Amino acid sequence: MKVKKAIFVKSAVDSSGYPVDDLPEIAFAGRSNVGKSSLINTLLGMRLAVVSKSPGRTRTINFFKVDDAFYVVDLPGYGYAKVSRQVVGSWGEMIEGYIEGSLNLRGLVHIIDSRHEPSEGDKLMQDYLRHHGVPTVVVATKIDKLPRSKVRENVERITQALGLQESAEVIPFSALTRDGKRELGGAIASFLDSEDEQQNGAEFSR
Repeated sequence: MKVKKAIFVKSAVDSSGYPVDDLPEIAFAGRSNVGKSSLINTLLGMRLAVVSKSPGRTRTINFFKVDDAFYVVDLPGYGYAKVSRQVVGSWGEMIEGYIEGSLNLRGLVHIIDSRHEPSEGDKLMQDYLRHHGVPTVVVATKIDKLPRSKVRENVERITQALGLQESAEVIPFSALTRDGKRELGGAIASFLDSEDEQQNGAEFSR
């Protein structure tokens, strides 16, 4: 089945503002302007996350409830240079505070722009997630902007640059064509399935 209902619930800057209903959470993280909001909207099949041409627009942790079964958690983008160090620092604190403090985090979708080599921020984020043992899937966005012959090559380069095991799956994704939506939905379902949540959760069909 498709997602039947997804709603914005609230924004937060620290744990005092997180939802209190103990539903499992799937977080989405990536550098600014990587296509995170477009990916979330495509995955849910509705426009909930705000898409902006200006990088760095997500400045809080945003919670979306999906079919009353789990939360999609939109984390602030990292690595955007055209804001003050104070703002960048606050985003980092929010991301770290959430990842280390959430009791309901089941998995994280780490989003990389398929067109570019992973940044130092991307590599640090992947190292950080490994260090804290967060179940993670990497998604390479904007593949519609690449020649098809380049997609596999770029995905392999991302895999190597992030130090992923050869068996790790990097999912090529396009919000425009919806390529990769089913595969990403399957990865999310496997995160939720670890606590038998899949039977109550949503499936993501093309």
